[in-house]
Amino acid sequence: MDRPELALHQLHAFVVLAELGHFGRAADRLGIAQPPLSQQIRRLEEKVGFPLLTRTPGRVDLTPAGAELLPAARRALDAAESGLNAARRAGGGEVGRLRIGFAASLALTILPGLVRAYRERFPAVETEIHEMTTTPQVTALRERAIDVGFVREEIAEPGLACEPILSEGFVAVLPTGHPLADLRAVPIGALAEEELVLLPRAAGAGVHDRIVNLFRANGVEPTIGQRAVEWQTACAFVAAGMGVSVAPSSVRRMRLSGVVYRRLDPDTARTVVAVCWRSADQNPLVDQFVALTRQ
Repeated sequence: MDRPELALHQLHAFVVLAELGHFGRAADRLGIAQPPLSQQIRRLEEKVGFPLLTRTPGRVDLTPAGAELLPAARRALDAAESGLNAARRAGGGEVGRLRIGFAASLALTILPGLVRAYRERFPAVETEIHEMTTTPQVTALRERAIDVGFVREEIAEPGLACEPILSEGFVAVLPTGHPLADLRAVPIGALAEEELVLLPRAAGAGVHDRIVNLFRANGVEPTIGQRAVEWQTACAFVAAGMGVSVAPSSVRRMRLSGVVYRRLDPDTARTVVAVCWRSADQNPLVDQFVALTRQ
């Protein structure tokens, strides 16, 4: 069955007229002249097919059809106003759901503070946090499984935007009692004979290559023994005596028994943390979140 086309302005005029019971006062309230008001009511009555009002000198009363329409008209106007307000809030990035991907080690950096600040500013937005390494985040962004991601090292991928938000140095992660643990700074060359525990390149090529190139730039070809998907696991493997590691300095915040962290010499190498999103995405939630990261 075809639905009647009811204009909201006609329903509004009808509700105001029904509440005031007078054409003159209703026209003043609406800010229009009486003839246009009469035309709107007449068009509405034509759509209904029955009179909505009885007109007497100085008074307008509802017919049975009008009395039935009045509560429905009020509900329609309230629903329209509610929908407009919801649309404005969504358009302004104030409501909705934001899905955030992040590498687990970034929980040791600025990520918790960023998410907390965002939730305080936009409490009506639902935030979903998905833990994954850099390469899976790129896939998730492309497949629209997440809206924004935090990765180690900037990525150059068509269709994705990426901005660095912080950088940090590296530290040597050594088992307690290791001969190098007595040093304040560990020379890269001193790790030449050590087996390294590193993340697999497939998990994040950028940070993996940066560590390997750090060794090579100092004349050392690294020997990679054990691999771990997350830095927390890599440090746990070091504690278990499975090798040593070179990791972002934020791993110092892990209170892990059996390991010590020492500055590298030279300590010029840095790893970058970047925020990434789909460059063509018009999601205002992403715009608001990225703007917050820039602050």
